[in-house]
Amino acid sequence: MTLRPSFLIPALAALLLSPLMSTPAGAAPWTVDKAQSQLGFIGHQSGKEFTGRFGTWDAAIDFDPATPAAGHAKVTIAMGSALIGDAEKDEALPGEDWFNVHAFPDAVFEATTFRALGGNQYEAVGTLTIRGIKKDVTLPFTLDLTDGKAHAVGRLDLVRTNYDVGGHGLFSKGRSVDLAVAVTVDLTATAQP
Repeated sequence: MTLRPSFLIPALAALLLSPLMSTPAGAAPWTVDKAQSQLGFIGHQSGKEFTGRFGTWDAAIDFDPATPAAGHAKVTIAMGSALIGDAEKDEALPGEDWFNVHAFPDAVFEATTFRALGGNQYEAVGTLTIRGIKKDVTLPFTLDLTDGKAHAVGRLDLVRTNYDVGGHGLFSKGRSVDLAVAVTVDLTATAQP
């Protein structure tokens, strides 16, 4: 049986990056350190957890904790770069049933505003587009700032079939591959001068 994670990982990645991304007035630009950052996903098949990551993505982040509502972020994820580390699953992911990268090569998360929840807790509010389907999402994340460096960690829980990922045939009912997936974001960025 082929496991095909229908993850909205690109979306998550974008969501976590959003607190640091490009924003209008009142925001500050950040440069993401990709070597220290990761966009990933978590799913379950036959009751067992599996994890994956996206190898290719770009993020533009403008964010100032003093004026979070003015922030803006855009994360673009190359869906064909998703890897789980299992040959059968990795071969299935780009296919038409799952990410369909031929027709929809990229997923995009765009945060149009941020909300401060107290302490180091924030939310990135915006949209996630996967397979051409755009939906409103809210990504909760923590943000720690030290000496001009930011570390953001977040998780976005999604239902893959809402984006038509694995939404047809054997995997559409969630009997072997769960419908619920999580996109995980762990980003390190530096404030631009």
